[in-house]
Amino acid sequence: MHSVLQRGNAILAYALSVLACLTFACFISTVFLDYRTNAGMNTVKVVVKNVPDYSAAREKNDLGFLTFDLQTNLTGLFNWNVKQLFLYLTAEYETANNKLNQIVLWDKIILRGETAVLDFKNMNTKYYFWDDGDGLRGNKNITLTLSWNIIPNAGLLPNVFAHGQHSFKFPDEYTTSRM
Repeated sequence: MHSVLQRGNAILAYALSVLACLTFACFISTVFLDYRTNAGMNTVKVVVKNVPDYSAAREKNDLGFLTFDLQTNLTGLFNWNVKQLFLYLTAEYETANNKLNQIVLWDKIILRGETAVLDFKNMNTKYYFWDDGDGLRGNKNITLTLSWNIIPNAGLLPNVFAHGQHSFKFPDEYTTSRM
């Protein structure tokens, strides 16, 4: 006859095996879903200034200011395996110094149960648009892309890019007035 500890060990091992199988079933049921959707973006106001960067060598660098519109419906991304979405808006551009520059300008967390229909007008960026030189003034190919990470209950943490991106250019002259 088995002791109480042996029986408890058998019950615990069986319960953990069942939970592991259920967690794997949760993962496999949503891993092949397409989490992409359309996102509409537009820049409203674009300004570039040449200001000193006091955090580094106090050299003058380009600082871009922009306001943007963002429209998308992310409600279709939520299923029973999605806890939250981490959204972020990135800008990609090329300069003479660097072939690829990527900057996160804005982010937002959307929890399950919150409204996932975004319709933002005249939004300011959350983070500074610094360039490590003078690569923003007159740059004609800045591309904004909305991306998100899906935080699941179980499984992988996918990085998803939205369908649609927006390209714009910075002015050829620096702005001297305050915004």
